[in-house]
Amino acid sequence: MKFNTKTIHGGQEHDKAYGAVMPPIYQTSTYAQSTPGGHKGYEYSRTHNPTRNALENAFASIENGQYGLAFGSGLAAIDAVIKLLKPGDEVISTNDLYGGTYRLFTKVFEDFGIKFHFIGMENADKVESFVNENTKLIWAETPTNPMMNIIDIRALSKVAKKHNLLLGVDNTFATPYLQRPLDLGADIVMHSATKYLGGHSDVVIGALVVKDEELAERLYFIQNASGAICGPQDSFLVLRGIKTLHVRMQRHCENGKAVAEYLENHPKIEKVYWPGFESHPNHDVAKKQMDDFGGMISFVTKGNDYDEAIRIVENLKIFTLAESLGGVESLAGHPASMTHASIPKEEREKTGVLDSLIRLSVGIEDASDLIADLEQAIG
Repeated sequence: MKFNTKTIHGGQEHDKAYGAVMPPIYQTSTYAQSTPGGHKGYEYSRTHNPTRNALENAFASIENGQYGLAFGSGLAAIDAVIKLLKPGDEVISTNDLYGGTYRLFTKVFEDFGIKFHFIGMENADKVESFVNENTKLIWAETPTNPMMNIIDIRALSKVAKKHNLLLGVDNTFATPYLQRPLDLGADIVMHSATKYLGGHSDVVIGALVVKDEELAERLYFIQNASGAICGPQDSFLVLRGIKTLHVRMQRHCENGKAVAEYLENHPKIEKVYWPGFESHPNHDVAKKQMDDFGGMISFVTKGNDYDEAIRIVENLKIFTLAESLGGVESLAGHPASMTHASIPKEEREKTGVLDSLIRLSVGIEDASDLIADLEQAIG
């Protein structure tokens, strides 16, 4: 089954009761049993829910995995992955990652004795130099948030397999429409499905997908034991969103290219970060592991002027100044004061997250309207 068909039919079946084409919203916490332990596959909705299971099957299908898990948020999904570890274990992570992930690692799990190394991952040899007997997990984002760095998943996979480590990849920015990390050797794929998979800025959900049965069972146990699951209404909304993922991503990519090229040629813009440019440091890797380059773009104004960046985002009219990304509508953000404010300024600036950096999530509106909006806001 091709990807465009999988988004609609992958892992799905018609409702057995009445033949409903869309999985019904099973808004229930518990299920009747004919005798203690005698049920129809469902006993309590923290453990299993038919609507959530349909979503988890869809996650697995579009990522070419075997097992999908749905959580209450992307951070809840990452939390479950780190709970695979124990005190004394170490994690190698990219130094350019979502601020909430950094906060979870440093403010929660470091207190439980897990050590994190935040490094540039563009060179797999550098990553391998940080591996020691305590290393258990490599955690990567690609493209990274917000600097759009590209990490070679296949190269990281070779390092992970050589040292018997788990490799987890946050695939939120790319989505499985553009990139399928499990096919490139990753063990775990994570999504903030709040973003492109849901696609309409109306739900908060996280996802994990794996191929290995034993790993899946460990994660299912954590999901049930910790209870950070999503509800059936939210599951239904993301299932609906996935059905149009392929057509939305096509327009996100088209519009992203148009906006990136406009910004690249603007006299007031110092630098544009978008992996589709041949000048991007890892463009060749992006071409190899991605089918297109997406709708996420970051840029800095000349002079690294904080006030100028704030003026621009406040003057946008079609782009909405807001947290998050991946919806049908275009959003603009100022990472230093919004999504990455939890990362200390000194650490942010080491990776290029300057006070003048603006991040765009380019939506599916008419590209000419988006460019006109940027033109009037930048001036």
